[in-house]
Amino acid sequence: MPEFARRLTLFDLVLIGAGGAIGSGIFRTPSQVAAAVPSPTWILAAWALGGAVTLAGALTFAELGAAMPRAGGQYVWLSEAYGGLVGFLHGWAYFLVVATGAIAALAIVFAEYVGYFVHLGTTGTKVVALGALVVLAGVNVVGVRLAAAVGDALTLAKLAALAAIVGLAVWKGGGGEGAGAGAGVGAGAGAGGMGAAMIGVLWSYGGWQHASFAASEAKRPQRDVPLGMVLGAGIVTLVYLLTNIAYLRLLPLGTIIASPHVASDAVEAAIGRAGGAAVAAAIAVSALGTAGIFTLTTPRVYWAMAERGLFFRGMADLHPRWRTPARAILLQTAWAAVLVLAWGTFESLVSYVLFVDWLFFGLTGAAVFIVRRRQGPPAHYRVPGYPVVPLAFIGMSLWFLGSTLWGQPAQALAGAGLLGLGVPVYMLWSDGDRRA
Repeated sequence: MPEFARRLTLFDLVLIGAGGAIGSGIFRTPSQVAAAVPSPTWILAAWALGGAVTLAGALTFAELGAAMPRAGGQYVWLSEAYGGLVGFLHGWAYFLVVATGAIAALAIVFAEYVGYFVHLGTTGTKVVALGALVVLAGVNVVGVRLAAAVGDALTLAKLAALAAIVGLAVWKGGGGEGAGAGAGVGAGAGAGGMGAAMIGVLWSYGGWQHASFAASEAKRPQRDVPLGMVLGAGIVTLVYLLTNIAYLRLLPLGTIIASPHVASDAVEAAIGRAGGAAVAAAIAVSALGTAGIFTLTTPRVYWAMAERGLFFRGMADLHPRWRTPARAILLQTAWAAVLVLAWGTFESLVSYVLFVDWLFFGLTGAAVFIVRRRQGPPAHYRVPGYPVVPLAFIGMSLWFLGSTLWGQPAQALAGAGLLGLGVPVYMLWSDGDRRA
């Protein structure tokens, strides 16, 4: 039987970690964050807190990645720590909505910004989104090296675009509030405002953990998978802080709050309306790049599930020539296409993803304590600041889940219902596997 090809370098994994997080959020959510905490100091505090949480999570996950550097990453860790049901529910949620919904949403964002250059209309937008899904699937089927090279190029392009915005702020900045202005808490800030702000912030930071999913294809998995997550999360934190400082230097706070397209407005303030096309292209590239990374990484979760008898058995087969989980890639793409056709808007596709994702984030953080108790700390990497760092990450996860349950109960209940539907499916699959 073919095995995964170990062709991913540390450079690839770092860009997977960074590119998995930098999608469309940093271009779309700063106005939401600014509306919740309308003060430059508190805006930057929210993004800094999100970065601290992200780094705490990456440092914690890195220990699990060093101890169990296997295809599927987070799914494997949850299964080993809590048993097959919890791992299955993670994969179930990823397939039904967390990963496929994100891929579909990003494909729609890509198509919407292509529409900046060519009029598409509703039908045309969906056609372009579906075409993007097909191309990404084809690239990923024919080999992890090609898929990683494409992902690296798109991630470097989006980093260059954000660096250009920061450069414009240094060159042309001064028309905004400035990063240090308005230090007091504005209306709507405080605990409630910060809670609302963190929804947009944490959505924008999510995705760095995807570097763990392709661990079986890393050349040096015990070293490179932990480093890929930690360095990727560090890059995202630095880039997001600098980008938000740039927005504040280029635009008045009121404009940021009112703008649904803050990146475009910031660039136009610096160089005129010609900057709008550059930003549209940057967002299209960024969304496509993140969708491509998810197309590369998450089929490894379904492969790991199928290998354990908890998904369609054909998903455990690798392509004999390209050594990729081709069937899992195609199945994921087909379901993402269904989501594009069924919903077709960015907001409806991501409305209840975060609750489910952060539930498993918290469980994964707690898994460090369980794995250490059973196996001892790994030799290759141990989370610094143990147990404070993982406990801080778990605490933030619980706070976010509680805030979501209180502020958006429909979203939380939808996520819980999604997981509840997975329990009988798990029982059927596991019972069938035992009979086999």
